[in-house]
Amino acid sequence: MERIYKNTGEQMIEKYIKEKRNSKDILLMTHLVIGHPSLEENYKVIDAMVEYEVDLIELQIPFSEPTADGPVILKANHNALKQNIKIQDCFKLIQKVSSQYPQIPFLIMTYYNILFCNGEKQFVKEAKNNGIKGFIIPDLPPEEAGNYLEICRTENLDTIFIFTPTNSPDRLKEISESSTGFIYCIGRKGVTGTKTTFNQETLELVKRYKKATNLPLAMGFGIQERSDIELLKGQVDIAVIGSKLIQIQEKEGLNGIKSFLKEVSFVI
Repeated sequence: MERIYKNTGEQMIEKYIKEKRNSKDILLMTHLVIGHPSLEENYKVIDAMVEYEVDLIELQIPFSEPTADGPVILKANHNALKQNIKIQDCFKLIQKVSSQYPQIPFLIMTYYNILFCNGEKQFVKEAKNNGIKGFIIPDLPPEEAGNYLEICRTENLDTIFIFTPTNSPDRLKEISESSTGFIYCIGRKGVTGTKTTFNQETLELVKRYKKATNLPLAMGFGIQERSDIELLKGQVDIAVIGSKLIQIQEKEGLNGIKSFLKEVSFVI
């Protein structure tokens, strides 16, 4: 088993979140798949996200087998790949938006095969050079991530791991020890995109997550309405919205996304 490089101190994103939380009850992180429906549309959507004061932006590099994602994001990944989107296309967009909006922490979300095939060290360094602040790699468990963690610690980039409802208390603590920036928390079993009923059971799950870490918590998987975010205020630090934005864009276009972000930003 490879050595696990533990969280040894507060990273940039953790500090950023704590400072922003001094003036906001909950932060908003949005998600998009690079190349869906096009790189040009990606840029316009990111511009709208910044306009409506999104706090963090998660950029997904498309992959053919996105195992953590439901049908909406799966379809978006496949659509991007059909358009022959390459890693370098993704980095060009990342460099453009991170340069234009340096106040926003941009994160890469993708699957480990992308890093493996491109070389972990080369990929991480290139991501950093293009303005990325951290990574979410859902299919890479901490005990198999020794080399990745060492590279990211050397480059001072955050490694965000995932808490799930099926994790034992001991497992949650193990995951926390290898995480920096924040923890991505799953509100229910299953994949992205399905509506989650946020209720007292969700809040009990959040309590269990909080016992395992001192890092900020982001809640994702199924946030689709104002009421979802309202319930999570004061419980977690970040609400994550992904599939809902893709659905809105496909049905209503950019104006629909702007209307939704305006509504959600007002709540926050």
